[in-house]
Amino acid sequence: MNLKDRRIIITGAARGLGRNMALTLAESGARLGLIDLDDKGLEQTLAELPGSGHAATAANVADESSVVAAFEHLQQSLGGIDALINNAGITRDGLLVKSKDGEILSKMSLEQWQKVIDVNLTGVFLCGREAAARMISDGHGGVIINISSISRAGNFGQSNYSAAKAGVAAMTVTWARELSRHGIRTASVSPGFTRTELVAAMPEKAIERIVGQIPAERLAEPDEISRTIRFILENDYVNGRDFAIDGGLRL
Repeated sequence: MNLKDRRIIITGAARGLGRNMALTLAESGARLGLIDLDDKGLEQTLAELPGSGHAATAANVADESSVVAAFEHLQQSLGGIDALINNAGITRDGLLVKSKDGEILSKMSLEQWQKVIDVNLTGVFLCGREAAARMISDGHGGVIINISSISRAGNFGQSNYSAAKAGVAAMTVTWARELSRHGIRTASVSPGFTRTELVAAMPEKAIERIVGQIPAERLAEPDEISRTIRFILENDYVNGRDFAIDGGLRL
């Protein structure tokens, strides 16, 4: 796919990796449709994008009617959809059961579980479904890229997040098999620990401990994840695969 004037929707585009992806793809000539709950963050991302013809809309990716309305708006604003990057996600970390000396101190709440599943898994499903349906109706194919995580293999304190990201990786393979006949490619990216605002806010000792486990001996830069996204979009033979960009770390 030549990215010049391609219409690409990015969820979770108000900050962090989503904003970096949007900047990278806009610099390559793409026209962006941005989705996030954060109105101000969306406005800031939109203002920073080079080029013209971009659009944005606030939406909750975990809510079906909100997703349908957002895709309808962006499809009309952009004149179509060529690609989707399912990036929106949240964390609500906690141990399944926390105990001391046999005494149960706390348990992961159903709310902690459900919020992460709703955004990180159901949100990917809803957005992927809307994008695929519109690509099929338009008859020109496209690309769907889902953002998973190396936590898909299981990570301490992340029962909810790991389960959601494993589901995202599995859906990617399923969609590649189902949608290829319509000219739609699907892939996923599983970032390792990346230098985003969320990670930067962590205590320095915690960051040092994380870096000490990474063979590359550093965090990933957001641009390194975004360049992987661009590679997948531009390489028409990439389909149904997950790209772990983790500096050699394997959870």
